[in-house]
Amino acid sequence: MRKDDTSLQDNPLLQKTDLPLFDQIKPEHVIPAVRHILSRAETNLQKIEKNAAPTWNDLLKPLEELEVPFEYAWGPIGHLLGVKNSEELREAHESVLNEVVSFSLRLNQSPVIYKTLEVIRNGDEWTKLDPAQQRVIELKLRAARHAGVALEGQEKERFNEIANELSQLQTKFSNNVLDATKQFSLTITKPEDIKGWPENLKQLSAQSYNQENPEDEKKASGDAGPWRITLDLPSFIPFMQHSQNRQQRHELYHAYITRASEGDWDNRNIIQKILALRKEKAHLLGFNSFAELSLDSKMAPDVQAVDRMSQELITAARPYSDADFKDMQKLATDSGQTDPLEHWDLAYWSERLREKRFEYTENEIRQYFQLPKVIEGLFSLVQRLFSIIVEPDNQAIPKWHPDVQYYKVLDKDGKPLASFFLDPYSRPHEKRGGAWMDECLGRRWLDNKLRLPVIHLCCNGTPPVGDQPSLMSFGEVTTLFHEFGHGLQGMLTQIDYAAVSGINGVEWDAVELPSQFMENWCYHQPTLTGMTAHVETGEPLPDELFYKIKAAKNYQSGYATIRQLLFGMSDMRLHNEFNPDGTEPPSEVYRALARKLLPIPPYESEQFLCAFGHIFGGGYSAGYYSYKWAEVLSADAFSAFEEAGLDNAVAISETGARFRDTILATGGAAHPMQVFKRFRGREPSTEALLRHSGLNGKTA
Repeated sequence: MRKDDTSLQDNPLLQKTDLPLFDQIKPEHVIPAVRHILSRAETNLQKIEKNAAPTWNDLLKPLEELEVPFEYAWGPIGHLLGVKNSEELREAHESVLNEVVSFSLRLNQSPVIYKTLEVIRNGDEWTKLDPAQQRVIELKLRAARHAGVALEGQEKERFNEIANELSQLQTKFSNNVLDATKQFSLTITKPEDIKGWPENLKQLSAQSYNQENPEDEKKASGDAGPWRITLDLPSFIPFMQHSQNRQQRHELYHAYITRASEGDWDNRNIIQKILALRKEKAHLLGFNSFAELSLDSKMAPDVQAVDRMSQELITAARPYSDADFKDMQKLATDSGQTDPLEHWDLAYWSERLREKRFEYTENEIRQYFQLPKVIEGLFSLVQRLFSIIVEPDNQAIPKWHPDVQYYKVLDKDGKPLASFFLDPYSRPHEKRGGAWMDECLGRRWLDNKLRLPVIHLCCNGTPPVGDQPSLMSFGEVTTLFHEFGHGLQGMLTQIDYAAVSGINGVEWDAVELPSQFMENWCYHQPTLTGMTAHVETGEPLPDELFYKIKAAKNYQSGYATIRQLLFGMSDMRLHNEFNPDGTEPPSEVYRALARKLLPIPPYESEQFLCAFGHIFGGGYSAGYYSYKWAEVLSADAFSAFEEAGLDNAVAISETGARFRDTILATGGAAHPMQVFKRFRGREPSTEALLRHSGLNGKTA
């Protein structure tokens, strides 16, 4: 046996195991493993093309089998880039990225496969297929068209060049944001500068200082400092909400809003190139803009429909947003701030106004939300709603970090349905920001056995401090529920074809439906109270505090709605109307909209787009509007439970079963409008969203 064969035999990315061997994967495994699976995939693809026959078993089944090695090798590499990023892993990933993209294009551009799929679509075989199989073929035909299957010669060559370059640029964009975020910190040494800080922020920032300065013999403490503030959200947000030092707030805000806009991590040119390449790609495929290309595979019919939704919500939210700002400005003035409100003041005065109106502090709330107890409450809720049991799996599971937890999901009779990893805490030195769900392994038949789905749930919550468990902000609680909603769609799928099981194949502007639906339960008193226990006394959340939280649900929802629409409209204009070859920089598109929509002019040094990973590093390009589009669906879906009676256990269980059997079980196996109508009995309405947001026409 040759030496390289031996190394492949031992490569953890090539092992046939139940779960990826996350604890064994190292950067040096990446290149040999990926090139090995690419070589075998090319050989198998040639066999498929040679033997292509217009039946499911002769074409679609071998195509699905072709994907499996990538799940076990390429999938874990991408996941580790998000949760355990390193320079060595990046270099290995970038070394083979173009090869993976090229193979994907080779597969999607195969004229033999495309023509055979068309024969199935237009022939007698079509009537023998079930609706999910038909959906798989429809999506594969569309994916092939979007991958340039109809292009030839120089156009095809140029299209493939663009695809490879975009992959590299998007990865570089994300890495720049990660590096720019982790390189900045603000060390505070004066006790007078921590006046007004919640205890959790003191402890967390002292712990951060000690982790960053292990050689310092005098260890920092929450009371004496030093305190290290970073751009990581569990540090950044509470600092901006509570720091009374306006100059330090300005310094931190400036660093945050200008991330990745200068030096080695400057994303400005990358944004320009990405927009230009996307536009060129769309033109090669016959679309007028990248936005049109993007919407060709979404629920929204066209750009005009997205614009109509945005304008409808702006009209409803604008008066509330303006009133919110005036109230903050008045409080600031009355409290002695002589300068007009600036961007670095908004979080601070918003928090003071909320405390004044609703008479509670965020720190007071945190004391009741211990992560283990919140998780217990979440699992109890989904048991009531969907008749499933979630419990920890205490076997020796391969994990990428000691904080990662692994759970199994069972039906009410104890039959396994799925499992998932939960990576709950922020690690700014190696883990990207935000929160996300991803598929680790999808549901599919493998070696004549049904393989159940495995899901990744990743958050960036506040880590434990000392002997205390993680004390969560209310926002972190709703984020956990949000990601678990995505996870439910991935785990409770009843579709056995990987291309449309779980979230696969779901139109992007409907994919947020289950996640946003789950957030609503954080305002249901029995649910919320049931997952609380004061960190010192063990007492549940008092009724008085719950009513205050619920009363504050729509606090500044007008401003929050406008801000979300600003992001979505900027995204759409950049990908529909903006000329990347012109003289106007992309940042001006955002700034021009901000001047129209926000009650305060944009910050003069603002470079928001340089860290807008959703559209330049993730999958939301010309699709950020999806959050609001899906929020209409999710609010309407939750209203079905309201109509049933939220405290009527039998009715809720019945409605939950219907939600599970339609939205969660079907996933991408049918168009989302069909799935929604199966659940709700009609098309969605915006009424529930406006009502839930307090924007339903009442006087601001």
